Amino acid sequence: MVVLCADVGGSYIEFAQSDACHRLTHRRRVPTPTQDLDLFVAALASMADGYDRAIPLHIAIAGVCAPMTGRTRAANIPCIYDVPLRQILMQRLKRDVLVANDAHCFALNEAMQGAGQGHDIVFGVILGTGVGGGLIIHGRPVIGSGGLAGEWGHGPFITDSALPGRAPVLPCQCGQLGCLDTIGGARGIERLHLFLHGEELPVRPILTHWENGEPRAIETVNAWLDRMSAGLAMVVNVTGASIMPVGGGLAHQARLLHALDENVRGRILRHDASALVVPGALPAESGLAGASWLKS
Repeated sequence: MVVLCADVGGSYIEFAQSDACHRLTHRRRVPTPTQDLDLFVAALASMADGYDRAIPLHIAIAGVCAPMTGRTRAANIPCIYDVPLRQILMQRLKRDVLVANDAHCFALNEAMQGAGQGHDIVFGVILGTGVGGGLIIHGRPVIGSGGLAGEWGHGPFITDSALPGRAPVLPCQCGQLGCLDTIGGARGIERLHLFLHGEELPVRPILTHWENGEPRAIETVNAWLDRMSAGLAMVVNVTGASIMPVGGGLAHQARLLHALDENVRGRILRHDASALVVPGALPAESGLAGASWLKS
C-alpha cells in the first residue's frame, strides 16, 4: 500500500511517499512550527496536498500519542502538547492519519527490514541525547497504556544505598530520581564522568580515552556499562527479545556497543552465544520508513 510518511522532530518535518515495497520517494523537509498549532497543521497539509485523499498519512513524532485519547505529548513541540493531534489532522487534511512515537517507528523499521528482520520479538534501543526504546512483537509495535511502552530508561534504578559514590542520583525530566535516562545517553556519560572525576569532557574524548586505556575513562565507562546492561538485561528477561538494534548517536560507537552486548548477555537468564545488542541497520530512515509500516 502506498502511504505518505512524516517524521516530525523539534527542528524539521521530514516528508516522503512510501511505495508498496516501503521505498521512499519525493522526499522533502520544512522547518517544524513548534509554537503554533495552525501553522503546524498547515505545514503537513501543504506537503500532503496533491496526493489522493485515499492515501493515508503516517507520522512518527518525537513524543507519545496516547492510544485511548489520541492526545500527544512532545516536549520540544509545545503546540501539539496534550492535543488530539490525529483527530485534528484527519479533519483538516481529509485523509486517514496514524501517529506513533519515533522510537517505536525505529524499532518497527529494524524489525521489518533491518537488523531485527527474522526475529519474532525485537526491542529497539535509542542511545542518543537520552535513552528510549520500542518493543515489536510479530511485526507490530506494543504501544501500551498512555503510549508509553518501551520506556526502559525510567524508574529509580540508581540509589545512594545501592551505588554509594559510584553513580549520581539525578532528577529526571519525568519527575523521578535516579532514572537510567539521566546517565544513559551521550549527555549522561558526560554527567557520570563529571560526578566521578570532577572533569567536564564531551562524550567523544571520554570514549577515546576509554579505548586508549585511560583509567578515569575506564571507570566512567565501566560504571555506565554496569547500569545500562542491568536495565537492558531486565528488558530481555521480561520481553524475551532476541535482538536489540540500537539507534541514536551512540549507535556509531562500535566498541561501546560490543562491550554493552557482552555485559547484557552476561546478565540475562538464557545463555545466548549470538549478539543481542547490535547497531541498527537503517537508522538514517528510521522515522519515515518505520512510519510506513504502521497499521491501524
